[in-house]
Amino acid sequence: MTDFNVEDAQFRDLALLQEIEADPDISQAKLAKRLGVAIGTVNWYIKRLLEKGLIKVKRAQRRKLKYIITPEGLNLRAKLTIDYIQQSFNLFREVRLKVKAFLEDLQNRGVQAIRLEGSGDIAEVCRLTCIEKHFVLTKDPSAPALMIDGLDIRLEFLDNNKD
Repeated sequence: MTDFNVEDAQFRDLALLQEIEADPDISQAKLAKRLGVAIGTVNWYIKRLLEKGLIKVKRAQRRKLKYIITPEGLNLRAKLTIDYIQQSFNLFREVRLKVKAFLEDLQNRGVQAIRLEGSGDIAEVCRLTCIEKHFVLTKDPSAPALMIDGLDIRLEFLDNNKD
């Protein structure tokens, strides 16, 4: 299954190319299920990949198709993979910088414990940054909270903890 959100238009082609490369005999229904999109969407993208010369289709059996990634498709997949990795590292760096700024503010206030509210990869980067900066991770509801909601990261205080 693909590791990134195929809602991001930049990575739809990459997602399809990776799935096809992993299983050239894959059906459009399986592709749709793995990518979390409608079969019609997969069909439209496959037609687009065919028009661009990124894949070819061979009939393997009467109703079965086999997808073949062309050299151009392999080149695009490699480029998109590099772009995806670069974007991921940039996001990682941005999250760490933002969290470090919050933690520096807390250290200046004499705070050493923080609560994390959220889950997922972004929350894990936040957790590791807190540990690296020697903050105690707590469940204490009176502690300042690093709120993680998708890409939105903010620091919240209870009213009695504000300056």
